[in-house]
Amino acid sequence: MDELNKENLVEDDDFTTVVFTDDDGNEYTYLEELAFEAEGNTYAILVPMSCDEHEHEHGEGCECCDDNDEDVILAKVVTDDKGEVEYVEPTDEEFEAAQKAYNELMDQMESEEQ
Repeated sequence: MDELNKENLVEDDDFTTVVFTDDDGNEYTYLEELAFEAEGNTYAILVPMSCDEHEHEHGEGCECCDDNDEDVILAKVVTDDKGEVEYVEPTDEEFEAAQKAYNELMDQMESEEQ
């Protein structure tokens, strides 16, 4: 995720999408599926966005229409000096803490459904 360090946040009443732009100008659109807290930090699960999840006119080469086999991203959510939200790659320690908190959250949600 190092090369995906620039982002545009698009908020809608129903969902938040994040558009990462790499160093070559390629855009990758993700849906923020879940945000959660772990050890005082906020993390987000970002999944590649498909055409079924949003509405716009699609054309040839549309990033969201292409077969997108990008992996799910676990990102740390931070606010920069200007007050803008950014998604950054967590450190190894932060990733482990977030992964543990996510697994506990999923276990809790699963037990509540039963």
